[in-house]
Amino acid sequence: MIIDSQLALKSYDNSNKSTGTDRATEYRALANVTRDLANADPSMLDYSSKLATALHRNMKLWTVLATDVADNENLLAPQIRSKLFYLAEFVRLHTSKIHAREADPQILIDINKNLMRGLRENSKTERTSA
Repeated sequence: MIIDSQLALKSYDNSNKSTGTDRATEYRALANVTRDLANADPSMLDYSSKLATALHRNMKLWTVLATDVADNENLLAPQIRSKLFYLAEFVRLHTSKIHAREADPQILIDINKNLMRGLRENSKTERTSA
């Protein structure tokens, strides 16, 4: 898991350097993993494989987000940081339940979409006030 987290952080850092703002990068990463989760259709023959891959990518992203908000130099408000860290822990636990076939991935899709919505709205607010 540590190696996966380090790789995720490295790719996250590299994509930030080449594509613009942190929020835009976070939005794109969330959009990609959310699309993969949503496209894992139970009626497909390779459903288990697609779902496992999507869950792994989603967990890597949430590990990066949790690591970022745990950093004392993170500029987000402490309340937001703690809520995001809590969500990352929830995602980890729920992902384990999905792997054990005790839960459905829809809640992860909903969480990601809500975070994307917040990133988009925050971006609009920043542009308006600039």
